[in-house]
Amino acid sequence: MYVLSLIMIASLVVIDQILKEIVVRYLMPIGSHAFISGFMEWHYVENTGAAFGSLSEHTMALSIVTLLILAGGIAVLLSGRVKNKLLYYAFVLIISGGMGNLIDRVFRGTKLFNGYVVDYIRVLFVDFAVFNFADCMVSIGAGMIIIYLIFDIIRDVRERA
Repeated sequence: MYVLSLIMIASLVVIDQILKEIVVRYLMPIGSHAFISGFMEWHYVENTGAAFGSLSEHTMALSIVTLLILAGGIAVLLSGRVKNKLLYYAFVLIISGGMGNLIDRVFRGTKLFNGYVVDYIRVLFVDFAVFNFADCMVSIGAGMIIIYLIFDIIRDVRERA
């Protein structure tokens, strides 16, 4: 299971980094490009903060906190204590997305650990932040954990009744 976890995480991180390189190479020079007219566009942004650009003045701290969270998540995942498949895949997605964005913060920019994350997906029909594949992985993984917790609470309530 350890090897499978590492292969899945590595594969998702590589996909994230390839997408970002494509965006930097082809989208950065033009800024934006329509993808689905009126719905979504590719839009190049250098995000120095966390979600929605928050904490942009604290990139170094964000990098360190992200690194610590990732280390904890990897330790839990590789410990074998995560038996539920939904939680297992949620951890894989969150770790992969966190690593993808951490790689950006560490290596993109003028100073090590003080860079920016490449964001490129812009939804046009709502006023929402520009995001990337790594953000999607983290959000989906977090949603999976919420779903697990809801069903766990329902199960506990039924067992007590």
